[in-house]
Amino acid sequence: MYMKSCNKGFETCIFDLYGTLVDIHTSEDNKEVWEKLALFYGYYGADYSAEELENAYLRIVGNMETGKVQKRSDSHEAFPEIQIEQVFLQLFTEKRVNAELSLAVHAGQFFRVMSTEYLKLYEGTTEMLQALQNHHKKIYLLSNAQRIFTEYEMKALKIEQFFDGIFISSDYEYKKPDIRFFEKLINTYQISVPNAIMIGNDGVCDIEGAKRAGLATLYVHSNISPKEKMPDADYVLEHMDMEQIKSILLN
Repeated sequence: MYMKSCNKGFETCIFDLYGTLVDIHTSEDNKEVWEKLALFYGYYGADYSAEELENAYLRIVGNMETGKVQKRSDSHEAFPEIQIEQVFLQLFTEKRVNAELSLAVHAGQFFRVMSTEYLKLYEGTTEMLQALQNHHKKIYLLSNAQRIFTEYEMKALKIEQFFDGIFISSDYEYKKPDIRFFEKLINTYQISVPNAIMIGNDGVCDIEGAKRAGLATLYVHSNISPKEKMPDADYVLEHMDMEQIKSILLN
């Protein structure tokens, strides 16, 4: 670990999720996933081959993202600037199936489950969050993610109760590192910026974005961090270590 001179005694801790608290690996290019999803759509009269369905999905996503900032090629997040359930709804519409949005959500969640190879907390995450809560820290989530995935994954991992506020980018038209996303959280909860710190595993989305918003920063290099130079954060951990994170945040 190395650190720069910065304020201590943080009152507010703002966390990224995937790659910071949660370890996840998905395989959205797995042929079997698309075969199973095609079968799901077929149950409701939307007949696709696996290849046709995958191509339609990518085309619709591409169209929805037109004019928006594209995700980085090494990002693990699934198109966080759009609402992914609208993609799954359009897949029904293109086969002239009049589906409710709730069915599209179920289709998206089925796809997520099928494409997820593993989902787990990093060792010590629960204990770290509990320690922050015990010390009366304000804890927030600021994640580039899809609500129809993330909300349920947080419940499954039993961590949603630790957060005083949860901001997921699919609820908005912008994502990290857009300063508007940081400012939306800050303004909504009237966060004292000098007493707040952003914790994340992405040097651009988490660290550069937070610095532009005036926040202190803690970067942790995890197994799913983007390939990049170590960022100029106030604190830098070269590998995942929840004990170190807890120590920094409680100092």
